[in-house]
Amino acid sequence: MENKGLTVSNKTNPNSLGGAIAEIIKCERKTEIRVIGAGALNQAIKGVIVARGFVASLGINLVCIPAFMNTSVEDDIRTGIKLIIREEK
Repeated sequence: MENKGLTVSNKTNPNSLGGAIAEIIKCERKTEIRVIGAGALNQAIKGVIVARGFVASLGINLVCIPAFMNTSVEDDIRTGIKLIIREEK
């Protein structure tokens, strides 16, 4: 099954997101998080911090690379942010 990344909103629970990120990282070594808006970005960053704590005991250090993206929302093109999360090599 291909990992297409995670979409985060301002209502996303950071602990649940962190657990999801950690599980994907353990299996696939990388994922992406997509957000639109400051509240969603805040929850996403907290989720990455939680995930980092979960995988640290396995000797995995996470790297987070931010990038802009364009996406369609209700027939309108919006600019969002994607966070590329991967294991540090």
